[in-house]
Amino acid sequence: MSATTLRDLASTIRSKNAGVDHITFDIIFRERANFERVRDAKVLTRDTVAALFRIEPARITDFVVFEPANAIKFTIRRLRPSGGPGEHDVFGSQQYPPLFDVRVP
Repeated sequence: MSATTLRDLASTIRSKNAGVDHITFDIIFRERANFERVRDAKVLTRDTVAALFRIEPARITDFVVFEPANAIKFTIRRLRPSGGPGEHDVFGSQQYPPLFDVRVP
């Protein structure tokens, strides 16, 4: 099996507010085989996500591989509250693009 990108395998990749102080990310797969491929490749872990977003791993408050929904979900603590001075994405909805090009063997 050749490498491809997460964007090619997931049906949904999104980010959104999870309260004023957190942003949550959802990667959802329509096909179970794609979910298992990504899960088993371990390209999305607490550490790989921290490196991808250039944050300290401690800012990742939750990381869940949710088998019943073919989904991987994680939540990041914001540096500034949503809508606060200097905050650049009030809804947290523009944070997911770095996930698109994650290579999956």
